Parts: sequence; structure tokens; C-alpha cells
Amino acid sequence: MLDKNAVGRTTPPMLNEVEKGAIRRFAEALGDYNPAYFDAEYARASGFNGIVAPPSFPLSFTAGVDLRELLGVSAKHLLLADWTVDYERPVVAGDRLLLTTRVLDVGQRPSAAGRVDVVTVEDEGREESGKLVLRVRRTYVVRNTREV
Repeated sequence: MLDKNAVGRTTPPMLNEVEKGAIRRFAEALGDYNPAYFDAEYARASGFNGIVAPPSFPLSFTAGVDLRELLGVSAKHLLLADWTVDYERPVVAGDRLLLTTRVLDVGQRPSAAGRVDVVTVEDEGREESGKLVLRVRRTYVVRNTREV
């Protein structure tokens, strides 16, 4: 059952180290062969500080806490409906980002199947110095949790 009191819950910071191999595998999985994701010289010539991560790469980050536990639902009930990433700067290989996740909102919305629970969470990625690098906002639809 979705915990409607989850709003405001925040995870402790979790270190996420951005490795060039992880960027390469992520880009390959997307089928995106932009040379800036593979070649450091090309990336630098393009104005980046190193191999740059694809825009959706932060979706692979972890805050070290299972979101399902934070919300009180099992994996089979959470569906990612929408996401956005706001960058202060690009993510590049070698970055060490501390990620925290906070539950922003728990509510309901109409759907073709009736009202559904909706949860919005926000991840903040910061350099170890505390400087903000990115914010990821994710909205999940919580499928009906009644047993059938």
C-alpha cells in the first residue's frame, strides 16, 4: 500500500562515480554513437571537460535506498510515467556526485481506469564540494495495489 505520508522523506547522500565505461555502455544501449560519449579528445574539442554522459544518464544513478521501500509499494506497482533533468553543467567521466532523493508529492490523478496514485520524487546530484550539478524529477504512477 502506498505510504501517503512519504512526502518530504529524503535519503542520505550516496556517492555515484561516473565512469567512462558506464557512459559507453549506456550510450550503446541507447543506440546513440555520438563521439562525445566515447572519445575524450572529441569531447574536449566540443567544449566538454571529458567524455560526456548522454542526457538521460542520471536515471542510472542511485541514492542507495530502494524507492519502493521509501514509498511502501512493491516493484510491480511502480511505473515511471515522466522524467526531466535540469543541468547546471554536463555530467562527465570522472565526476563524483553525491545523490539524494526526496519525495516531493503523493497524490492522485484521473486515468482511463479511474483515479490512480501518483508520486513525484526529485534527485539532486552535487559535487563533493556541495555545488549543484543536476536535478532529476521523476513521476511514477502507482498501479492498483489490490490483490486479484
